[in-house]
Amino acid sequence: MSTTSFGPHDTVRLTVTQAIVKFLEVQQVERDGHSEPFFGGVLGIFGHGNCGGLGQALLEEAGKLRFIQGRNEQGMGDIAIGYAKMRNRLGAMAVTTSIGPGSANLVTAAGTATSNRLPLLLFPSDIFATRRTGSVLQQIEDERGTSTSTNDSLRSVSRFWERINRPEQLANALLGAMRTLTDPANTGAVTISLPQDVQAEAYDFPAALLAPRTWHVDRNRADVASLEAAAKAISKAEKPVIIAGGGVIYSDATEELKTFVEATGIPVGVTQSGKASLPFDHELAIGAIGSSGMKFANRVGNEADLVIGIGTRYTDFTSASNTLFQNPDATFVNINVFPFDAQKESAIPVVGDARESLKELTEKLKGWTVPADYRAHVAEVAQQQRDEVATLIAPEPGAKILSQTEVVGIVNEAAGPRDVVLNAAGSIPGDLHRLWKPGSPLGYGVEYGYSCMGYEIPAGLGMRIGDPSREIFTFIGDGSFLMYHQDVLTAIQEQEKIILLVVDNKGFGSINSLSVAVGSQGFETTFFHRGEDGRQDTSRPLEIDFAAILRGYGVTTYSVETADELREALDKAKAATEITAIYVPVDPVGRFGSEGFWEVATPEVSHIESSQKAHEVYMKGREQQRLYVEPATN
Repeated sequence: MSTTSFGPHDTVRLTVTQAIVKFLEVQQVERDGHSEPFFGGVLGIFGHGNCGGLGQALLEEAGKLRFIQGRNEQGMGDIAIGYAKMRNRLGAMAVTTSIGPGSANLVTAAGTATSNRLPLLLFPSDIFATRRTGSVLQQIEDERGTSTSTNDSLRSVSRFWERINRPEQLANALLGAMRTLTDPANTGAVTISLPQDVQAEAYDFPAALLAPRTWHVDRNRADVASLEAAAKAISKAEKPVIIAGGGVIYSDATEELKTFVEATGIPVGVTQSGKASLPFDHELAIGAIGSSGMKFANRVGNEADLVIGIGTRYTDFTSASNTLFQNPDATFVNINVFPFDAQKESAIPVVGDARESLKELTEKLKGWTVPADYRAHVAEVAQQQRDEVATLIAPEPGAKILSQTEVVGIVNEAAGPRDVVLNAAGSIPGDLHRLWKPGSPLGYGVEYGYSCMGYEIPAGLGMRIGDPSREIFTFIGDGSFLMYHQDVLTAIQEQEKIILLVVDNKGFGSINSLSVAVGSQGFETTFFHRGEDGRQDTSRPLEIDFAAILRGYGVTTYSVETADELREALDKAKAATEITAIYVPVDPVGRFGSEGFWEVATPEVSHIESSQKAHEVYMKGREQQRLYVEPATN
């Protein structure tokens, strides 16, 4: 971290929020010798809590920081998250809200940022620090004390949380915020709560606080002994497998992973976040692994005697709820910049930057490769996976409606090598995980850490702001669209283009399938009118004109039914210079499975036969679970 020199007693008299804005304007981030501004702008919705404070401060500096007017506070947070993801965590945006409901609406966005380890700076307004007004509009009063407000709900989903009750507290809070936002191991949502009166208070701030400041993002090297232990364990393995997670992308380690894999012959299965870690057509890319993966990678994982997790958190979808690794002798080596994740599965922990750790392990393992028959076997598995993908995305002869997998394949064909696909919830993330072929490391933007419905449109907008040179293909299901779609107006207002694909399977299709699988018979997961008996009348579907909704905002929208119509609409969308939408109804029935277990609890006692049968299946799945608590050996 570096700063421009000022005298120790030099000060500048500003309000708290004027100081905040000037601070944001001059923050830089640097990694590998490349420096750039850290903040790409501020998003806001103004109310009585912030229009005279942070709103006035932004007005004074208008034109220096980009300002984006939001439609909903959660959506503003999601725009900022999409921006941070496209900047590969080397950039962020700030969000300002009024008090009460505006602050509460930030909770989901904060959870999304923190679960995905993406930097997000939040400035929710708060009740008066002086309490001189008594209870204020939109305040939740607590008889146990007056220091608690809605903003305290953000504590559990923030990596750093502070309330500024005095101007003197601001300097340490801002520096602490930047430390967290630029931390490669433990970044996430940062909340600085701003009472209404304190926002407008003046103070003589140290001039050095407002000087240009560069934050260096470390590439921490792993402990030498840990690297030696990892190399020793790998050299003893006969059937190792790599699980590549989002840390490979964040560390910009894709080339180092490719070099390591080609030198050692170890195959690579990918998580949702690590989907673009290795090219789809690489001979050792065995594809999606885990509950949303395919049988090919999962079978390799079942038999592996050593699992090398690189930048992965081992969520239940990656580990198939701790059933994936069935070899009784399986041990783990985890390369992760965050000690908490490196220690998972009782692994040999290699705590360090993924890129640098892979370089050092490649050197330590020089001359070692997996057995020739194993390398040939996994190369065959990788090809089988590619062949299966080609089959799944191919048109279905005689089908009256497009399948979702076919839609994925057609859109993938239309996407350029640097373009981005985006989704967050429903059945589409699974299809993308299994079937999409990313053209570049940042070309796969699926959010599956929080799997937040409604994330898609605002995050797609944020990604486009983060890199206007890329087309952003945003898939959104009908269920997610109904939850949140207002930021199509923001895209129009800001003149930022995304290509929106509204995929309609007539309800919460993914949860409908899950509900059936767990014996709940798809209860209340589809869209039908309510019958006189209080149940859904399946003879009367709810008809929603999604295209009309989008056109009402002013979005050019194409309704398609066939593969040729979809291809034609995609050509028009790519040629457009503004947000364009394509509405496509799909057959919700899937055509393949992962052979991966996902633990979703079923009732131990029920009078419904389908629930009883589902519980039997569930208990059989649980029999395969392991806790992986045995000490790692090397």
